[in-house]
Amino acid sequence: MPPSTTSITHQYPALEPATSTPNTTGARGPHTPDGLHRPGEQLTRSEASSTVASDSHEYLQEGDEKIASPPSPARTPSSHEHVQLDIADAEQRYKLEKEDSPRPNQSKPPRVVISFRPGDPENPYNWSTPRKFFVIATGIVSVVNSTLGSSLPSGASDYLADEFHITSQAQLVLPISLFLVGYVLGPIVFAPLSESYGRRIIMVGTFVFFTIFTMACAVAPNWPFFLVVRLLCGITASSAIAVVGGLFADIYNDPITRGRAMAFFMAATASGPQLAPIISGFISVVSWRWTFWVALIIAGISLVFLFFMPETYGPTILQRRAQRMRKETGNPNIFAPIELEKKGVRQMITITLTRPVRMILFEAIVLFTCIYLSIAYAIFYLFFEAYPLIFKGVYGFNEGTAGLPFLAIALGAFLSVSIFIYWDSVLVRAKRTNARWTQIEEYRRLPLACLGGPLYVISLFWLGWTANANVHWIVPILSGIPFGMGFMLIFMALLNYVTDAYEIFAASAMAATSACRSIFGAVLPIAGTPMYKTLGIAWASSLLAFLSLGMCIIPFAFIKYGDRIRAKSKFCQALREKKMKYEEEQKRELEESDASSPVKGAGGPESTRGVEAV
Repeated sequence: MPPSTTSITHQYPALEPATSTPNTTGARGPHTPDGLHRPGEQLTRSEASSTVASDSHEYLQEGDEKIASPPSPARTPSSHEHVQLDIADAEQRYKLEKEDSPRPNQSKPPRVVISFRPGDPENPYNWSTPRKFFVIATGIVSVVNSTLGSSLPSGASDYLADEFHITSQAQLVLPISLFLVGYVLGPIVFAPLSESYGRRIIMVGTFVFFTIFTMACAVAPNWPFFLVVRLLCGITASSAIAVVGGLFADIYNDPITRGRAMAFFMAATASGPQLAPIISGFISVVSWRWTFWVALIIAGISLVFLFFMPETYGPTILQRRAQRMRKETGNPNIFAPIELEKKGVRQMITITLTRPVRMILFEAIVLFTCIYLSIAYAIFYLFFEAYPLIFKGVYGFNEGTAGLPFLAIALGAFLSVSIFIYWDSVLVRAKRTNARWTQIEEYRRLPLACLGGPLYVISLFWLGWTANANVHWIVPILSGIPFGMGFMLIFMALLNYVTDAYEIFAASAMAATSACRSIFGAVLPIAGTPMYKTLGIAWASSLLAFLSLGMCIIPFAFIKYGDRIRAKSKFCQALREKKMKYEEEQKRELEESDASSPVKGAGGPESTRGVEAV
C-alpha cells in the first residue's frame, strides 16, 4: 500500500473508505452517525432508500455491484409522502455516483469519506464552555440588532410624517410592516442555505448588508427610497432570526442546555422591539435620522463579534477538514459527506428552499405552531400602534415617554426566563427519579405554553378595560408584565418543542414559523389604528383577547395528540431511524475498540481494517 494512504489512516482515525451510504448529518451527535458501511455488509436498494432523511445535506451512495437496477424517477410531494422530493434528490445523486463509479474492468481508488469521532475537538458539541458562550452571545447580539431595527421607526413616526409630508396613517405603518415583510422572505432562503453552506457565511454576509441598509435609512432622500431600504433591512435582518436557532442546535446536543440557551435567545428577540420606541422617541426630538445613526453604531460594533464567530455547522467543518487533508496528503479522493452532494439550481429550489414551505403544508406540528405564534406575534407588533393611541391619546404622554410603557413588556419577557429555568430544574429532578412523564416529549416543553396562553389573554383584557382617564396610567402599563411573560412562555415552549421534534431540520422549521408570523405581523398592524378608533380601546383589546383565547387550545391538543402526530411525521420518522443507526454504530465502535490492540492506529485491528479497505 502507498505510504501516503497509510499516513492518512494513522493521522486521521476518523477516516474510512466509503463503501456505501455515507450520512452527511452523521457528522455530529445523536442525529449524525458516521453512516459508513462496513466491509462485508450487503446493502439493498430499499435499505439504502430508507436511510435517507429529508435534509438537504443527505445523499445516497452505493457501489456498482450492490444494485443492478436504475433508480426510480423522482416524485413530487403529496399529503401522504411530503418528503419524496428529498428522496428523489438522493436517488438522482445515486445515479450520478453510479455513473461515476469504475467499470468492472477498470481500477479506480475508492472514495474516502471522513466523519467526526467521539471526543473530536472540532465537533461543536465538544467545544469548550467559553467558546460556546461566545457563540451564544454573538447570536443574541445579532438578534437584538434585528429586532431593534424592526420597530425603530415607531417613536419617530410624527417626525417622518413632517419630513416626507405623509398624511395617511396607513403609510406611516409601512416602515415597520415592510421590515416584517422582509422577515417573511429572508428565512425561507437563509435558513435552508445555512444547512447547505454553513451558518457563519450566511450570518456575516447578511449582517454586512443589514449594516449598509441601516445607513441608507439614515440618509434617505425621500419616502419611497426610505421604504425600499426598510424592506431590504428586514430581508437581511431576518437571517439572524432564522439561523440562530440552528446555531444553538449545532453546539448543544443536550435538550436542557439547548433549551436554556434558546430561552435567552427568545428573551432577546422580545427585548429589542421594546427598546426601539424609547430610543427613537427621545433621539428623534433632535433628528429622526439620528435614530438610524445610533442603530448603525450598534450594528457596527456587533459586526466585529460576528467576524470572530467560528463556524458551527458540522458538515461544513468536515468539508474544510477534507480540503485540508487533500492538500496535506495529496490524495484527491478524500471527501466530506457534504461535498458529495449535488448542489445545482434544481436541487436548491426543489429541495432546500422548499423545505420550510413543505413543513408548513404537511407537518401538523409546524402548521399549528405557526398559527398560534403568528397570532401572538401580530398582536405584539400591533401594540406599537395601540400603545401610542392609549398613552399619548388618553394619558397625554409625549413621544419619548410614550415608549416607556414597553419596558413592562420587556420586564415580563425576562421574568419568563426565570420561570423557564425553574421548570427545567423541575424536569431535571424528575428525570433523576425516572418519572414516567419526563419520557414524553410534549410534557417537557408544552406546560409552559399552557401557562403562557392564559396570561396572554388576561393581559389583553386588563389593558382594554383599564385604559381610560379615570384609571391611573400605571395600571394599564402593568398589564405589560403578564403580556410579556405570556408572549415569551408561548414562544419558548412551542419553538423549543419544534426544535426538539425536528432537530437537524431546526433551522428550516424555525424559518417556517418566522415566515408565517411575519406575514401576520406585517398585515395586522395596518388595521390596528382603524380598529382601535372604530371599536374603542376596550373592545378592540377584547377582540384580540378572544382570538388569543381560541389559540390556547393548541398546546393542550399537542400534549394529548402530539405523540401520534409525530409518529406519522416523515421528518420525525427519519430522525428516529438516524438515532437508532447512530446508537448501533456507537455500540459497534466501542466493541471494536475494546477488541483492538493497545496501540490503536499503529497496526491494531482498527488501523488494519482501514488500510486493507483502502
